[in-house]
Amino acid sequence: MPGETDLIKLYSAQILALAADIPHHERLAGPDATAKRRSPLCGSTVTVDVKLAGGRIADFGQDVKACALGQAAAAVVGAAIIGATRAQVETARDQLRAMLKEGGPVPDAPFDGLKVLLPARDYKNRHASILLALDATAEAMEKAEQAHCA
Repeated sequence: MPGETDLIKLYSAQILALAADIPHHERLAGPDATAKRRSPLCGSTVTVDVKLAGGRIADFGQDVKACALGQAAAAVVGAAIIGATRAQVETARDQLRAMLKEGGPVPDAPFDGLKVLLPARDYKNRHASILLALDATAEAMEKAEQAHCA
């Protein structure tokens, strides 16, 4: 079990700074789609609004009610998300999951800032919260694409 020193490293100054400054932290008026994801273990939630143009995120808003790790992940996602395709978001989500759960590499650019969450690998109870922003974004993009095709 991780010790107190490890826990201090987990909540580094960089993670706390990210958590305090989440880009696109306002909900969108009239989004193409919205998705809300919740971690059943800790109760963290992230609600994401997207507007798409040409299959890419043109505008993005998020409401993040999560621990510092979930907030830090949402901050990195928010900073990198404009212009992203659904394939890029899904790849980043899958890479982040593999980084946390299987010791995989850091997600590709533009989501490589998620490397700050490497110390969370040993805290399995935090993984779901860390994944919320990308899970919700992928779901919102899928909904927006389905609505556009309907």
